[in-house]
Amino acid sequence: MWEERAERARRDIAALAASGVNLADLHASALAVVQQQVPFEQGCWAAVDPDSLVMTSVTNWRPWPVGQAEYEEYSARFAETEYTGQEPNTFAQLLRRPQSIARMSDAPHREVVRSVRINALLKPQGLEHELRAAFRVDDACWGVGSIFRKAGRDFTDREVEFLAAVAATLAAATRIAVRVGHQTGPASVGPVIVLAGLHGELRAATPAAATWLAEVEEADPGRFSMTLHAVVAQAHAAASGTARARMRDAGNNWVVLQASRLITGDRPEQMVVTVEPATTHDLADLLLLAYGVTAREREVCLEVLSGNSTADIARRLFISPHTVHDHLKSLYGKVGVGSRGELVARLVA
Repeated sequence: MWEERAERARRDIAALAASGVNLADLHASALAVVQQQVPFEQGCWAAVDPDSLVMTSVTNWRPWPVGQAEYEEYSARFAETEYTGQEPNTFAQLLRRPQSIARMSDAPHREVVRSVRINALLKPQGLEHELRAAFRVDDACWGVGSIFRKAGRDFTDREVEFLAAVAATLAAATRIAVRVGHQTGPASVGPVIVLAGLHGELRAATPAAATWLAEVEEADPGRFSMTLHAVVAQAHAAASGTARARMRDAGNNWVVLQASRLITGDRPEQMVVTVEPATTHDLADLLLLAYGVTAREREVCLEVLSGNSTADIARRLFISPHTVHDHLKSLYGKVGVGSRGELVARLVA
């Protein structure tokens, strides 16, 4: 019986994606679909940049049961545990497993007892059991999510199987939503630069950044906070001291956030975070992943976007012109266009 319900859920989620909804509406509706079969008290799903796993669009099931200040603190602690801590079942860990889904209770008991996520973030809200998944398709992760229950009501094996059965559809639907209404916007009047503390707390901002942040907060309260905490936490964890992520701003324009650790000054733990319009390459690279192209097709397409001829592409990639044409034909089919001009317009308009 659960297999039939999973198939029905997959059809419903696929229909949502086909209708052209944005990421927030897609995830809100998909959470409702899953909640019908796997009841939960609270849930949070997010789109991620597939290259960095930084969360870029967060959707909560019902308003999070804390105030704004508490949510800010929660976001900072969550990002720290997810990207720099030793938590069980991080999303990065799940992606290294054949099945990228797990209950907290599946982890070794000693890890659960020490879990900051459970003991410091969830139990104070009356939540204890967690089921989380990374939504992966074609070896790329497009979203992650957790659902929670109160003590004494752990998720069953069948419920785990149900979410696992719809996870790839959720990934594919999220990938489709990424392609909806994409655009790059004009540069802001002045640099958008913020100074963040060790845990991602905002310490200073340029005037342009203050304006940009206010617009993002008004359009989607709390979303930038989670992204800022995530990209800062990941930069702290990285040997290079940097991390980046692509996200949409309040005007639906794609921008690139880059966090870089300061190496001089009195507070070397601080991060400089810049926000810039996504370049043609940044956006095309993301969209080509979203259209499910192969690595070689991506290379050919980026050459086309650079204005290179078939002969030039063949020479630069060490393949024949005939092979270039084959890759282009496949690209046209996946992107839904019929010519080079349409391909360029679809990706960089």
